[in-house]
Amino acid sequence: MIITLNDTSASKIGAAIVEARRTVGSGSGLVHTLICICDSSHFDAAFDAARDAARQHPSRLLMVVMTRSRKDKLDAEVHAGEGTPGDVIVLRFSGAMANHPASVILPLLLPDSPVIAWWPYSGPADLATDPIGALADRRITDSAADNDPCKALVRRATHLTEGDSDLCWARTTGWRALAAAALDQHPATVKSARVESAANNAPAMLLTAWLRLCLRVPVDRVTTDAPGISAIVMSTPGGDIEIRRRSGRYAVYRIPGEPARGVALDRRNVQMLIGEELRRLDSDKIFTAVMAEIHDEGIATTRDEDQS
Repeated sequence: MIITLNDTSASKIGAAIVEARRTVGSGSGLVHTLICICDSSHFDAAFDAARDAARQHPSRLLMVVMTRSRKDKLDAEVHAGEGTPGDVIVLRFSGAMANHPASVILPLLLPDSPVIAWWPYSGPADLATDPIGALADRRITDSAADNDPCKALVRRATHLTEGDSDLCWARTTGWRALAAAALDQHPATVKSARVESAANNAPAMLLTAWLRLCLRVPVDRVTTDAPGISAIVMSTPGGDIEIRRRSGRYAVYRIPGEPARGVALDRRNVQMLIGEELRRLDSDKIFTAVMAEIHDEGIATTRDEDQS
């Protein structure tokens, strides 16, 4: 069932949630509130991804949609019943109402439960000081969906606050696992490394910073025509350790003295990435350290440009 509320208020939405629960059953077992923020042009894709995430991690899902209408109003839909994970509430803000979404969202949060805010497309520069971000314990963005992914990631690094994360980090999980496994299997001294990727690739920027932080050696980022990240190459005295993607499903894995072999390396969709992010709600210290590395690199680059 869908309860539609036009030109409404937070109190009326709350009453509709109670009515929906009375009709289709209690929404018990919800572990957190997931707030997904987008504009109307991205609603369908964002809604599908957020609803799938709510199925993986039972939650109250608040879809916060900013419309282009100039009329000051709030429209809402309360979804309940078969096929609906937990509580699903769609909030459409128009006109001046879009400037004050937090006052509507606050009464709709599950009490005594974590709050996650997710911007699947462009997000604010400083997540923690954003009115919706300030309500959240975790704040998730996706720099890869920005018009300028690497610039967006540097901006996130500049304003990073505990609880902030980015789906670009989850995009590097498989690469990091394979690189660590390669060095466990072939524990040689790495002299240098490189990451090969498409131009302006934010996950490649994170992977490069992670390798530099872990190995304490020069790590280059090389642009290729292949989509996404295409390879990690680590140079050792005995030869190169190489992980090279051959398709969206697998990569070729080479270490000195052994034949190459294929390994799984899926290119995962957004639903899988946000699912991974929601599996942990504590701060990721490694991600924080890598973002600090990117921040410092950005400062150094700016200083060099000013001096040239």
